[in-house]
Amino acid sequence: VMDCRLITCLLLCTFSSCLSSKPNFVIFFADDLGFGDLSCYGHPTSLTPNLDLLAAKGLRFTDFYSTSPVCSPSRASLLTGRYQTRSGVYPGVFYPGSIGGLPLNETTIAEVLKPLGYATAAVGKWHLGIGSNGMFLPTKQGFDEYLGVPYSHDQGPCHNLTCFPPDVKCYGVCDVGVVTVPLIHNENIKQQPVNFLELEKAYSDFATRFITTSAKNKQPFFLYYPAHHTHYPQYAGSDAAGRSLRGPFGDALLELDNTVGNVMATLQKTGVINNTLVLFTSDNGPELMRMSRGGNSGLLKCGKGTTYDGGMREPAIAYWQGFIEPGVTHEMASTLDIFPTIASLAGAKLPPVMLDGFDMTDILFKQGKSKREAMMFYPIDPNEKYGLFAVRLGKFKAHFYTQGASHSASTPDHDCPGSASFVGHDPPLMFNLEADPSERYPISLKDRPDVQAVLEQIRTIKAQFEATMVFGESQISKGSNPNLEPCCNPDCSPKPSCCHC
Repeated sequence: VMDCRLITCLLLCTFSSCLSSKPNFVIFFADDLGFGDLSCYGHPTSLTPNLDLLAAKGLRFTDFYSTSPVCSPSRASLLTGRYQTRSGVYPGVFYPGSIGGLPLNETTIAEVLKPLGYATAAVGKWHLGIGSNGMFLPTKQGFDEYLGVPYSHDQGPCHNLTCFPPDVKCYGVCDVGVVTVPLIHNENIKQQPVNFLELEKAYSDFATRFITTSAKNKQPFFLYYPAHHTHYPQYAGSDAAGRSLRGPFGDALLELDNTVGNVMATLQKTGVINNTLVLFTSDNGPELMRMSRGGNSGLLKCGKGTTYDGGMREPAIAYWQGFIEPGVTHEMASTLDIFPTIASLAGAKLPPVMLDGFDMTDILFKQGKSKREAMMFYPIDPNEKYGLFAVRLGKFKAHFYTQGASHSASTPDHDCPGSASFVGHDPPLMFNLEADPSERYPISLKDRPDVQAVLEQIRTIKAQFEATMVFGESQISKGSNPNLEPCCNPDCSPKPSCCHC
């Protein structure tokens, strides 16, 4: 039975004025996790008991999208509620020596919550730039505290590092010619290279300590946990290694699931579980080029790097004990919608900029309709000449351009790998995602005035959206400077190999 507090709250007031204290927020953001990777989304051998419980007791989304098929842009969009093209986080991703980062004039979720007295912390994979003197790190973007590897953990040599106990080396070589990946606390390097066997425990301990301290201080909090799991190369400590039926990927996923369990247990133990919204989703689709080590997009087409649904449609779960009724929603939603939803619940003031997200409270608390009419699909390397590659309106999706990606190689579908070249479609390829979620059967426009009418609506929406889109200066195109790569011993020589502490 739904908690009567919710009914009272919905009838009498907004959440921010109804609750006796400001709500807390926890976001779990998995990495390269596909639509078909979780047990609660149908994978037969994934072991995810804590996420399964979260889904069973919360709201599970079937039509939830990120804004990009790769890492950095999708993170920028979640934290700002704006497409990555506005903030300049394109094309591709940031590197260890990147000169640019998420612009400091962009407003993050943490920055709208800080004036309301929130404690804020980020733990895990940042991947929104470091910059000169750490100018783009989380502590410069509204977070009180940060512990993590500031970019992807494959963006440094890994062939001599241990990824599984007792001493199983990481699979592959990862990026060479750069520093080994560091563990950073706030702006200081704690460890280089990072110890993968102990990393998730360090993150879990950091997260639970932050929650415990905030609860003890009776301070509302925002915890943002962008995980490294399940990005290549997979790793896991002794509590998860060898414990799933799915091999290295399954063990890495289980380790992430264990942290979800630890955080949920801490929310319960500290007495704040009834006042905390927990959200789980992923940044982009699976890296199919890694085969069984690269995740699974389920019945969706292609994966990471592409604008097919396998690249951007993600598992997503929302949980708030006593406030969100258990169930499944087929309403369309996006990582963009997290920012305005949290701001609404906290009573925070929105920044005076163009936001692309919509408040999801009707979906979460009333089993209501989404305010999101459409979802826009930009490729890895968006530009103003071509604009959007695809648009989804209701159950229909129109592809104006398609292109494969090396990230989605190894699949038998010839549309997915990098060898699938850029193609423009006029008329666009149209799919009914309710009848054909795998995007296999384009709908013929011949003798279908109903579909032609939808296509005209999509064209209008696309034109209106693109007319409002002002591309920000590309931060990633600013390039890299080896001197900006984080080094725990900055005066050592020869670099990068001497950066070892």
